[in-house]
Amino acid sequence: GPYYPPPSLDPFSSSTGSSTATRSRVNFAKQLPNMRPILLSGHERALTQIRYNLDGDIIFSVAKDQQICAWFSHNGERLGTYHGHVGAIWTVDVDPTSTMIASGSADNTIRLWDVESGKCLKVWEFPTAVKRVEFNEDGTRLLGVTEKRMGYLSNIVVIDINPDVEAEQSDEKALTIVCDESKATVAGWSNMSKYIIAGHEDGSVSQYDSKTGDLLDNVPIHELNQPIVDLQWAPDRTYFITACKDKTAKLIAARDLTVLKNYVA
Repeated sequence: GPYYPPPSLDPFSSSTGSSTATRSRVNFAKQLPNMRPILLSGHERALTQIRYNLDGDIIFSVAKDQQICAWFSHNGERLGTYHGHVGAIWTVDVDPTSTMIASGSADNTIRLWDVESGKCLKVWEFPTAVKRVEFNEDGTRLLGVTEKRMGYLSNIVVIDINPDVEAEQSDEKALTIVCDESKATVAGWSNMSKYIIAGHEDGSVSQYDSKTGDLLDNVPIHELNQPIVDLQWAPDRTYFITACKDKTAKLIAARDLTVLKNYVA
């Protein structure tokens, strides 16, 4: 049957009893005046994505100004910048050990970087812009989502990654999934890297076999032709949440694409 997250994992659940839920909301509200927001000023053009590392102590941000910034999350101090892209940067992700980051750009490349030194370790070139990158759980594989443009279909590409920053990275794509129905806008890895889950321009969600690239399921999750604009994973990657232009977010099980919860804006 479908997997349902325990109430403790659902911040919107009040299954512990309405009075308890109300009390916790009130207690949380009392804490708010002590929370001091930190403004990070580093980009000159619109932000496109931010990413925390697994430990939560570093934030990576990308923008249309062609640079990647790294920040300490506890005080907002800028750790450094990564230069090399020659187009707007749409996406960034960091591996589980905070050793490497990957970025995708309107310059039609994915770039792999050494977090510590800022050195660009590898550049992979594509026919169109790269709108999304994501490492799998152990940092040994990287996926990228390419844009549909000028006679090229949207693709989900998978690249094998050597976790050693000194090692030579592969030129070859380990897998290419062609999205010939509706272009993929976002994609990511399920738990144990079993599935690649993709959100599409037509509002549907697809489940692919991550080894063969075979399409296992496609479900019209959101309103027809309302693009899915983001997809974020629970810590154990057994379920994820989508954000869509139809003004809803949906919590979905990766195993069978069952909608567990619906959030309406």
